[in-house]
Amino acid sequence: MSPARCTCNLTSAPHRRAQGERLHVIITVSGKPGSGKSTIGKLLAARLGVDHLSAGDFMRQLAAERNLTVLELSEVAEADAGIDREIDQRSARFGEIESDLVIDARLAWHFIPAAIKVFLDVSLDVAAERIFEAGRKAERENIDLATTRRNIEERTRSESSRYLDYYGVDYLDLAHYDLVVDTSHVTVEQIVDRILDYVATVQTPGPPQG
Repeated sequence: MSPARCTCNLTSAPHRRAQGERLHVIITVSGKPGSGKSTIGKLLAARLGVDHLSAGDFMRQLAAERNLTVLELSEVAEADAGIDREIDQRSARFGEIESDLVIDARLAWHFIPAAIKVFLDVSLDVAAERIFEAGRKAERENIDLATTRRNIEERTRSESSRYLDYYGVDYLDLAHYDLVVDTSHVTVEQIVDRILDYVATVQTPGPPQG
């Protein structure tokens, strides 16, 4: 089955839960660098009233602890499989112990197969602008837009190669996901609304039996 796709010009009405309504769901949010995974994951979790976990935040923390940039940590990880496996094992563990969760991580969909799997796409130009303007300390190598573009391409190549070697999966293959959203030219609120609309369709209970 092909994933549901959403690109731009989102007009769906905001999802609002009825008072007392409780959703039981795990949503994994994967995507390209600069697609907004952490920002969207946090707002999505807040709107659902569930916990949020971010592999990106954890990776930036690991980089800071080693006094490395994220790109440098990616390069180190090419020779040290323990870095990726530590991040991936966290995703797998949380999938086992949490009943309500939004987790943004490249491979969370792989380790939590029962989850609703969302992929966030983005153009390279928009991704570079977002990452450069964010000015994160752990991404201090991004001294200008052109350098940021090159670093995104290198980081994507490095991560894709490692995941293929370790687990035999291509996280950029959209067939792995239930919903694909291009975040290039829409607001965070619109993207979260679209995801919630999709979640509502798969969470709707069927007719009473009997």
